Amino acid sequence: MSTPIPTSIENLGSSAPIKKVWTDEEFMALSDRGRYEIINGELIDMGNSGAKHGYVCSLLVMALMNYILPKKLGIILDSSTAFKMKSGNKRSPDISFFAKERLQGLEELPTGFLEGAPDLTLEVLSPGHTIEEIDDKLVEYFENGARLVWVINPNQHYVLVYRSAQEPDRLLKSIDSLDGEDIIPGFGFPLADLFQKLTF
Repeated sequence: MSTPIPTSIENLGSSAPIKKVWTDEEFMALSDRGRYEIINGELIDMGNSGAKHGYVCSLLVMALMNYILPKKLGIILDSSTAFKMKSGNKRSPDISFFAKERLQGLEELPTGFLEGAPDLTLEVLSPGHTIEEIDDKLVEYFENGARLVWVINPNQHYVLVYRSAQEPDRLLKSIDSLDGEDIIPGFGFPLADLFQKLTF
């Protein structure tokens, strides 16, 4: 579960806390100490992930990168990358795809944050994730330009595919494949390969 880090101070004569306003520079300076998000003015420690989570993310990053880069479809970014939402929140999905159309005019990526949610956003569930937390992320991703979200449960071997925050479009099981649809045309990845047991 993500954990809020106390960043507010009590207003003299009032019980209402004053939230710290994090500048981009202050937020980036934290990057060597952990993985964080800023949600409603609070600094949230996203914690560390286990081996299964990291392995699933690595398989997908490799598959997406090998497909996307040769075709010059856009860029893949890892979980250390935060994105600026319209609300001022900074979200860090597990894996992100930004389509080349949204990067027109850039010769190189900024050292700071890209605006808006990625076109394809992947969240790999950890034991500490709550339904409310995932629901909040889905709403904010789609309000900020996401077109497709995959919520992957590596323990129960399924994927929920979202085209809007209201409800999943479909449930994929181990016999199915991820489909890049019109976001990453032609991309597919068998879930049997994602959820396979170690064989060495």
